Amino acid sequence: MNIRLLAPNDSDAYRNIRLMALQKHPEAFASSYEEETAYSKDVYKNRFQTENSFTFGAFENEELLGTVTLLKETKLKLKHRANIVAMYVSPEKRRMGIGKALIANALEKAKELGEVEQVYLSVEATNEPAKKLYESFGFEVYAEEKRALKIGNTYYDEEHMVLFF
Repeated sequence: MNIRLLAPNDSDAYRNIRLMALQKHPEAFASSYEEETAYSKDVYKNRFQTENSFTFGAFENEELLGTVTLLKETKLKLKHRANIVAMYVSPEKRRMGIGKALIANALEKAKELGEVEQVYLSVEATNEPAKKLYESFGFEVYAEEKRALKIGNTYYDEEHMVLFF
């Protein structure tokens, strides 16, 4: 397995795995499949070229198996913070250490940036495997948001977590 930052030429592979994630696990993401199917690959290409967004991909034999994005805050009063978003590992490749490797790379990048003192993420409240993964790095729940997402007539709660360096 190879973990690396995604580049503009990875946009097709990223779009494919992103749409799969949104379709198979809509409760895990604020964005929706319906919204992102309208995005061109240029939207993803541009994301991989911004200076405060870092998307890591896990590859095996050139196949993209998982992704995670670290977003560094840019406002003066928030520059000490970053957020982890869009974490996903293909279902058939879970429990193989890919998620752990992705989070480790994102956190290492946050530390390398120098200014980041704390990292935030949100997780669907019943997603125990993801919560255990995040807790293994030292993330702690600081709030629970009831009915954070609504899909059709079903609501999903989210837990907000933070890791202080």
